[in-house]
Amino acid sequence: MNRWIRWFNRFLKLSLLEKIQSIKLIYWRLKSRWWYGLFLGAIGKGSYIHSPLVIARPDRIFLGNRVSIGPGARLEIIQSSETRLPSLIVGDGTNFEQNVHIACHSKIVIGENVSITARCSIVDVNHPFVNPDLTKSLASLIEDECSYVEIGDRVLLGIGTVVLPNVRIGEGAVIGANSVVTRDIPPFAIAAGAPAKVLRIYQTDSALKPSLESSCE
Repeated sequence: MNRWIRWFNRFLKLSLLEKIQSIKLIYWRLKSRWWYGLFLGAIGKGSYIHSPLVIARPDRIFLGNRVSIGPGARLEIIQSSETRLPSLIVGDGTNFEQNVHIACHSKIVIGENVSITARCSIVDVNHPFVNPDLTKSLASLIEDECSYVEIGDRVLLGIGTVVLPNVRIGEGAVIGANSVVTRDIPPFAIAAGAPAKVLRIYQTDSALKPSLESSCE
């Protein structure tokens, strides 16, 4: 009870605009828990999805606690094989800003407290251009292979970053705006460019966590 009293007292001190924003946030948290929660594979405490553009195969999306997904998100799970169940796994405290696009064909694992800024794309799927079937769009052609993307804890993806298939980004790495990540980035590195190149690696005394699982099982 005391918790709610403290929250209400803080609410009263907010400006009108801040009050409206707080009420909207409560609405999206409730809707995410009691509506999207019916369809998602998992949604943790305090997590919410704010006015998504597309959510495809939500049963294969697993969100941890306090995950925030901004407006205009496109979360697509694409299953091209009956024997492979794709999965998008997002760790606690991770936030997605507006207009983030994720296309998961096999397995995408995003760690804890990751910051994914506006207009980022993360994909683990390729569209092959080998003897294309001219009766179909190229976007409908998918390489049916075991692929992955792994993003470690506390990574920051700058605005407009694109992460391509079969890439691991180590914990604590920072990716510059509008970069295209085509190869692994080591922990605590700063990388930028298209394709992204490591510019600097910070030294740290903390022990590195083991690599995230890349298995498609």
